Amino acid sequence: MTLQWTVVALFLYVEIALILLLCLPFVSAKRWRSVFNLSIWNWLSPYWNKCFFTMIIILIVLFLDALREVKKYSASEPMQDAKLNPNLFDHMHMKLFRAQRNLYISGFSLFLWLIMRRVVTLINQVASSADMEASLQVQTDSANQSAKKYQEDNLRLRKVLLDEEKANSAQARQILYDGEGGKKDK
Repeated sequence: MTLQWTVVALFLYVEIALILLLCLPFVSAKRWRSVFNLSIWNWLSPYWNKCFFTMIIILIVLFLDALREVKKYSASEPMQDAKLNPNLFDHMHMKLFRAQRNLYISGFSLFLWLIMRRVVTLINQVASSADMEASLQVQTDSANQSAKKYQEDNLRLRKVLLDEEKANSAQARQILYDGEGGKKDK
């Protein structure tokens, strides 16, 4: 394997390890968010998009190169000459195998690079929504406590008003009774 394909294969292995690490179920999204919020990441964040797109371009170029090699060694022209010499036939199949291997390595590296970015984005979104949910829960609890307090105050005020109304109506009846009783006496 040439140096460039060795680097791409190593890059693929590192991507696989990172994606598996990001997908571990016992590491929470909040913990990953705290890791992503370290000062080193804040320092690197302005360069992250440039690095991401640079890697995409490099992987696309390598993928297209591998695709060209596969087409080159899959064509029937080289195979016609190879039938005359058995060693040449084996050599052509070896080159075709290498081209196909390089195609798979670069294709999977490109695919996993995109997947890794999406996984990191989703982990950050889950952590921020969990933080928002916690703050909304606190806000909802305080609103419920306030509503219960106002409801109790409202019930207390109604009871006081009903008691005053009963007292006023009792006084009014008493005054009427006293007024009617005074008329009967005259």
